Formats: sequence, C-alpha cells, structure tokens
Amino acid sequence: MAGLADSGSNPDVELLYDINGLAKDAPHWFDRVMEFVGEYGLLFAIVLLVLWCWWGVRRRGGEDAASSVAALLWAPLAAGVAVLVNVPIRGFVERPRPFKTHDGLEVLVDGKNDFSFVSDHATLVMALAVALFVAHRRFGIAAIVLALFGGFARVYMGVHYPTDVVGGFALGTAVALLLSPLAMALLTPLTRAIERSPRVGWLVSARGPEGAAGRGAVIPGARKESAEAGERDLAA
Repeated sequence: MAGLADSGSNPDVELLYDINGLAKDAPHWFDRVMEFVGEYGLLFAIVLLVLWCWWGVRRRGGEDAASSVAALLWAPLAAGVAVLVNVPIRGFVERPRPFKTHDGLEVLVDGKNDFSFVSDHATLVMALAVALFVAHRRFGIAAIVLALFGGFARVYMGVHYPTDVVGGFALGTAVALLLSPLAMALLTPLTRAIERSPRVGWLVSARGPEGAAGRGAVIPGARKESAEAGERDLAA
C-alpha cells in the first residue's frame, strides 16, 4: 500500500492532489471550517442524529420500543468495535500519512503522525451511520450522507488518501451489518429489562412500566375506566 502511494501516476495520489488542491484555492476561513467539520463536526452531527432518533422512539413507545432502542444502542457500539478492528489493520499495512511521502499538500491539521490506512474517522462515522440506517431508514440516510462528506473532508484536509477513506467506509459498513444480528440478540433482552424497570424504564419508553402494564391488560382500558369510576364515587 505504501509503495502504491509513492507513484505519482497512481489515481489514488492524483485524486488526493485534486481534492486537497481545493484547500489551497479556498479562503482561510473556509479551510478552518472544513478542519472543524472534518475533525469533530460531522461526527458530532451523526451522534446528534442517533440521539434524536432515540428521543422519538422512546416518546412513541409501543411494543417495538425495546428492539428499536437496542438497534440504536448498537450504533455507538458498532463504531467502537470497528475502530478496535482497525487497530491491527493499521499496524499491519503501515501506510504513512500522505503528507509524509508527497510534497505540496495543504495540511489543515497538525499532529497526525500515526498510520493512514484505514482512516479511523471514516470507519467511525460510517459504522455509526450504517447502524443507524438499520434502525431507522430516514435518519440513517441523512447520517450516511454526512459520513460521505466526512470522508471527503479528510482528503481535503490532506491527512488521508482517498483509498484510506474508502477502506474505512467498507470496514465500518461490514462491522455494522455483519455483527448486527448478534448485537440485537444480546441487546434486545437488555433493553426489555430496562423498559420494565420503574426507575430507568423511561430510557426505552416514555410511557414507563405502567404503560407497559396497561398494554398487557386483558381488557384494554380497564385500568382507565376503573380510575374514572373511582373518581365518580368520590365525587358522589
């Protein structure tokens, strides 16, 4: 991989210069924005999407609340697992950062002295986005679009080759999809137990354990009718 990067005729290197060249022509303030977006902003935005989706799921409640929250809980876990899987990959490939082997790059962020392939950022954001897509299509599509732009930003910043980003996308997607059935099998019983808890049940369903009990009543609405009858008796 490092050998391919040394070739100036390599399409990977040519695309690196084309995308990073945009940073040289852009205003200074725009480069600072791209630096923040590529380093922190897009990751933060995808995390907010996961939280937004969780908030909607718990407010809606319903019989599938536990499984939906379990799917959302898998999103950050998938990102963590994917980054851990990437540790031996980066150590095995040992591809230097592009600015270490190529001159004339506009590097927007300092301190990147570790290996380049696979991109941790690309792996992280795509694992989050794909896992969110499995849980909720609309939120997931928005997150995937943000993740793709995040990969572009890493090349724009001069800290990754395009193939570093593509490799990160592939790794994040593979972990999020392939381990999803196992994760759901382990996490769904946990979220169901949390939903039944009188103290932390609100994390899964805003209706709480009382709402769950009401849904399991033999005669729907029986609890409500009994309460109303009691109020009428007291009024009398």
